[in-house]
Amino acid sequence: MGDARHVHASDKESPVTHAHVLPPSVARVFPRNSGVGAAGELTVGGCSVPELARRFGTPLYAFDEAGLRQTMREYRDGLASRWPRSRVCFASKSLPCIAAYAIANAEGLSVDVAGEGELRLALAAGVEPGRITLHGNAKSRTEVQLALRSGVGIIVIDNLHDVEMLSECATADQDVLIRVIPEIDAQTHPAIATGGHRSKFGLPMADALQAIEDLREHPFIHVRGVHLHIGSQILDTEPFAEAVAVLAELGNFDTYNLGGGLGVDYSSDDDAPSIGAYLDAIVSAARRSLPEHAELIIEPGRSLVARSGITVYGVRNVKHSNDVFVAVDGGMSDQLNIALTRERFTAVVADRVTAIPDTVAQLVGRQCESGDLLVDQAHLSAPRSGDIIALGATGAYGFTFVNNYNGALHPPIVFCNEGTARIAVRRQTYAELADRHAPALDTDWLEADPREGLSPPL
Repeated sequence: MGDARHVHASDKESPVTHAHVLPPSVARVFPRNSGVGAAGELTVGGCSVPELARRFGTPLYAFDEAGLRQTMREYRDGLASRWPRSRVCFASKSLPCIAAYAIANAEGLSVDVAGEGELRLALAAGVEPGRITLHGNAKSRTEVQLALRSGVGIIVIDNLHDVEMLSECATADQDVLIRVIPEIDAQTHPAIATGGHRSKFGLPMADALQAIEDLREHPFIHVRGVHLHIGSQILDTEPFAEAVAVLAELGNFDTYNLGGGLGVDYSSDDDAPSIGAYLDAIVSAARRSLPEHAELIIEPGRSLVARSGITVYGVRNVKHSNDVFVAVDGGMSDQLNIALTRERFTAVVADRVTAIPDTVAQLVGRQCESGDLLVDQAHLSAPRSGDIIALGATGAYGFTFVNNYNGALHPPIVFCNEGTARIAVRRQTYAELADRHAPALDTDWLEADPREGLSPPL
């Protein structure tokens, strides 16, 4: 695996000029350090993807570690050069695994978490509590108390109940931000639009101003600023600039958190703004309307991790009926977001990644739902049983939504770098799947008269 010849894929703006470079439609979506191995197979981080499948099994999440670090640095350095007093927080809901937290921490990023589980993972990865922000529209008292005990740097107040809980629980200084509803239509899928008038997240402007006033004299809770998040997979920079103007309406503060939401390219149908274009838009808007010495925080998630990850499947069968169906050994159990937001992913046959696609097929999973459609009208190269399929730009939210539909096991995560692959999350076992179930059930009901207790027929 480690000695396979590896050709770096160009970024999406670079032309393809050699037979052993990834086709442009693949290179623009797959990890930065993707390429073609000696046998014409897909490589990621210097590792042969078919070899990864043989070694670790499928389904499998594989990440280009160097590419992930490069994207983190692009965000970190790009924002700092434009607005020196700034902070990039990894929106960890996009990839809540300890290895990702540790990499973000090593690259100088802060981390935002939503709930006790993500908080505990961040702490286990060694993230300094003061660099953690706690989110959540339905925080429990236990979560709030854990955050306070741990010394979490910022707690984002989402509602008036948060104000009440914090007022009761805080016994030492705690910085907070007030989340507002900006009433901005970000032109994204309704499931991931969070800034509209009816959003479940945040407070209306008037309520936010009242919460700020109510907390002004609290001995421990310090309102450092305001927060908003308008949604995810946003493919235009203008809504982000509008959001900055909304925060400015709330007054002068020490900190303004603009959330995340920048979209990514899933296929040739998408044309996401570059990170640089996004940063230019928000910083230009900040210069127009925010105090020049304020801290600016952003929380990228999808755009930070999506391109660095692929999902690897084995083809179980190819069926020719009214359509061509290529069925793989995963599906909604490892890519539930296909049913939630209908991203159009890009798939390739990893065994022969430079071969010209000659088959248009429905790439489907093994779960018992017609909605278990990984790619509608996928263009594949002579797919057959036993092939390895790779789905690009699936580093965000695949692992987040993993589930046991039809008894499927949670796939492992491997990080690939310079030809070496290391396990970040191991594959779930069937023993672990059964472990949480009660060992035996009361079966007395089996002998009961099924008609007992029912009303007599009319």
